[in-house]
Parts: sequence; structure tokens; C-alpha cells
Amino acid sequence: MIGLGTYAFFWQHSARAPQPLDLPAMIQRTRDFGGEVFQICDYLPILDFPDAQLRDVKAVADRAGIVLELGTKGIQPAHLAKFLHMAQALGATVLRSMVNTPDHRPTLSEAEKLLKEILPAYEAAGVKIGLETYEQLGSRELVSLVESIGSPSLGICLDPANCVAALEHPRDVIDRCAPYVVNLHVKDFAFTRRGGWVGFTLEGTELGQGLLDYDYMIRKVAPESRGINRIVEHWLTWQDSFEETCRLENQWNANNLAYMKAHAG
Repeated sequence: MIGLGTYAFFWQHSARAPQPLDLPAMIQRTRDFGGEVFQICDYLPILDFPDAQLRDVKAVADRAGIVLELGTKGIQPAHLAKFLHMAQALGATVLRSMVNTPDHRPTLSEAEKLLKEILPAYEAAGVKIGLETYEQLGSRELVSLVESIGSPSLGICLDPANCVAALEHPRDVIDRCAPYVVNLHVKDFAFTRRGGWVGFTLEGTELGQGLLDYDYMIRKVAPESRGINRIVEHWLTWQDSFEETCRLENQWNANNLAYMKAHAG
């Protein structure tokens, strides 16, 4: 399935929005754009949702015909136990996370120990954790961690754009991680010259307009045959106004989903 996530509405639910979108609104807009799945990722307000409010969000998604996924950062067992409870309340079977947080950077051996402590609960619940590829942990190390644990409930959330900052080539990341992917973040990106041609800026662009070899990634991962959802995200920089930023964010949402439908994998 293909869909959107909270990062696809980054500016529209931010404090810079005159009327920030809430989860029900983002879920409905995902349906309006033709998406089938919505990932609630790094959305801090959900941490304070009581169970009844989580069930209300699930009811909104059920009425819209939208499958929910969940996302957070960190691998502390207590934190992941909380998110497992939330995932079950939402009916989500995929949780995206990252090994590091701003205040916790475990070694690979520490990460293995922490994940092994909580993964039996995820296995029993039928929920998978997808650890995202990003510049703070090389893809070789991430694959090594997943392989050493060997749990059916642990895999990789592939986003090759994130690894460019660590000088990893996107194709290398795709090749290395493809067998372990359980979730796919789709965002295109490009380098542009900065003012005065002094250095470059790495920023987002519409899918198909940048450096992401989307067709190659889909061939290698084969998401449809493996039941892997593809979630649209953006690196959209702030434009001259909220109105223009919102217009472009929604244009990218519509166009990226249309692109993905035309390039099924």
C-alpha cells in the first residue's frame, strides 16, 4: 500500500500553521489524496493521548479506509513497550524507530541487548519494528544489528536519502538493506548551489525530479509482493508564506502518490 505520514504534512500541523491540522484531518486528507495508509511518526502530542482518544483516531481511520502505522525514536524497552500498547490501540502492525535519540546513543552491543529485551512482546503481538536508515548510524552497522538479533519482528525502515549526509551512496544503502526492509519512506532529494555558489544545500523535491532512483529501489525491495507499505515524506523548506508552503506541500503529496501509483512495484 502507499500513503502519507505526518512528515508529509510537516508545515500544516506545525506551530507556524494558523490552524494546525490534527490527526483526524491528516487521515482524511490522506484518503482525499488517494492514499491507503497513514503513518503517525514523531508526532509528540500522541504521547499524551489516553486510550479512548487512540481508539477514536483508529475509528476515524477505519471509516476512511486508512491503515495506520506508528513511529517514534529510541529503543529503550519502557519506551517501546509504551508504543507497543499505542500501536495495538491504533491497530498498527508497524512501528518505525531509530536507534539514537538526542539523549541516548547506545553502542551496537547495548542496542542489541535493549532490543532483545522488548522484542518478544512485539513478536507475540504481531507488530514489527523498522529501524530507519539515517546518517547517525551507518547502514552496515544497522544491518549487522538486525542480523545479529534475528527476530521476525525487527527489520529496517529504508530511507536512502537520510544516508547521503554520511557519504553513503543511495544505491549502496538500498542494496545492503533491501532483504531486511519492513517499511519504506519515500522522499526525493537534490543538491542545489547556495548563494554565491559557495557550497550546496541538500533539500527535498517532488518525486521523480531529484536523485532518488525510485524504480531501482522498488525493483530491489519489491514492496508489493512483500507487503511493505510506502510512506511519502518530504524535505520541503519553508517558502515565502504559509499559504505558499501549504500549497506546495499538498502539491507534492498529490503528485508523489500519483507517481508511486504509476510506478508500482
